[in-house]
Amino acid sequence: MTSLWAFTVLVGLVAVERLLELVVSKRNATWSFRHGGRESGQGHYPFMVILHSGFLVAMVVEAWVRRPEVAPLLAWSMLAVVVASQALRWWCIATLGRRWNTRVIVVPGLPPVTSGPYRFLPHPNYVAVVAEGVALPMVHEAWLTAAAFTLLNAALLTVRIRVENAALRTLPDGLVDA
Repeated sequence: MTSLWAFTVLVGLVAVERLLELVVSKRNATWSFRHGGRESGQGHYPFMVILHSGFLVAMVVEAWVRRPEVAPLLAWSMLAVVVASQALRWWCIATLGRRWNTRVIVVPGLPPVTSGPYRFLPHPNYVAVVAEGVALPMVHEAWLTAAAFTLLNAALLTVRIRVENAALRTLPDGLVDA
C-alpha cells in the first residue's frame, strides 16, 4: 500500500511539473508570436493534450485497480529513467530558451539551435517523452497504460514530427521542438 501512495505522489509531482511547463510554454508562445512566429499543426494539439492528461490519470487508476506486486529492481530502474527523461526535457527547454513551447511555432529569421541535446538529435524532447511514457507507469507496473500510451503517442509523434519538419522547411531559419 505504501508503494501505491508513493507512486500516486510521484505522478502528482509529474503533473505539477507539466503545469509548470505549460506556464513556460504560454510565456514563450507569446514571445514567439510577438516576434513574427507562425503556428502550424493546430489540429493535432487537442489530441496531444487529451493523451498526455489521460496518461497521468490512467496509470494511477491502473495501479490502484490492479494493485500489482511491484518488483523493487523494476521500480527503481524505471524511476531512474523517469528522472533522466525529466533532465533531458529541461535541458531541451533551457537550450531552446524562448523558442520552446508545446505548440509548433517557428519564428522566421532565427538560426537553428545546434547546441545542447540538439547537437545529437533533431527532436531530443521526444526521446524524453517516449522514455517517460514507458518508464513512469512501469514504476508501479502499470504496463497497460505504458503500452497504450506508447502506441497512441507513436501515432501522435508521426503526425507531430511531420508537421514540425514541414514548418521548418517552410521557414528554414527557425527551429522548434516541443
